[in-house]
Amino acid sequence: MFDRLCLGAAALVALLSTAPAAVAEELTIGTLATGTVRWELDTIQHYGLDKAEGFDLKITELAGNPATQVALAGGEVDAIVSDWLWVAQQRAEGKNYVFIPFSTAVGALLVPEDSPAKTLADLKGKKIGIAGGPVDKSWLILRAYARQEMGEDLAAVTEQVFGAPPVIYEAGLSGEVDGAINFWNFLAKMKVHGMRELISVADAATALGLDPDTPLLGYVLDEKLVQEKPELAAALKRASRAAKEMLLTDDTAWDRIRPMMNADDDAEFAALREGWRQGVPSDAPVDEANAAKVFALMAELGGEELLGSAKQLPEGIFYKGD
Repeated sequence: MFDRLCLGAAALVALLSTAPAAVAEELTIGTLATGTVRWELDTIQHYGLDKAEGFDLKITELAGNPATQVALAGGEVDAIVSDWLWVAQQRAEGKNYVFIPFSTAVGALLVPEDSPAKTLADLKGKKIGIAGGPVDKSWLILRAYARQEMGEDLAAVTEQVFGAPPVIYEAGLSGEVDGAINFWNFLAKMKVHGMRELISVADAATALGLDPDTPLLGYVLDEKLVQEKPELAAALKRASRAAKEMLLTDDTAWDRIRPMMNADDDAEFAALREGWRQGVPSDAPVDEANAAKVFALMAELGGEELLGSAKQLPEGIFYKGD
């Protein structure tokens, strides 16, 4: 009898030892094949920061930001990276998304190194190249700043040329435009190649009474997922933070991702690395009072084209978990 019990116990131990391990929860993020988001996601995957938090990060490459938004709405992915103003617009239309901060990086207005311009007033009658379109957030903030400082709207006293970031990059470097507003990573490389900052969006925002540390970009998840799988949303936030801490302090982590950074030389590489580090947000919850101030300004200047039917900052935009 004792022998049979021992045999049974041994068989059970053998069975348990050969049973497959529990499958980690998968979380799929939709993003562009290239771009700064991939730097963090690749870091999470390579160093197993997702596994350390009990989930398996999957990446779905999509053709552009509209495609990521469609994929999220259709349930093809669990999360994307977008700005919280878009989340506000979506919540106003009944799509309850939640925002986990990713970056505070914002743009600037650059001019050629030899430009005589010292202030925005010196660009009156000049041509400005703008990435992101007429309701680009950096452009709107600079318009508000000019109105406060000059008493004039930049849109009325300058000529604007709108285009994709690479187009504005080339227009700025070639002198086709007198000033350029672009995404931060393009600006970093434009500075390397002979353009200087006339004014940063962060400085303009501060002058307007806004907090430049309010993160603009973040991971966007459906509120239903956050409610049903709170541990998964919290795990994403922690893995993101761990990747940020690594990229803030470990240059070798940057050496590994250099091939995906589209840096043509050491100077561009260093500029991109430091620019990314400057955009790392604090780990504190988003200050909703400051966000409401940003929203009010965007609503005034961007209107329905930017915010749709959202008239005020909706409740529930910002993630409040650990």
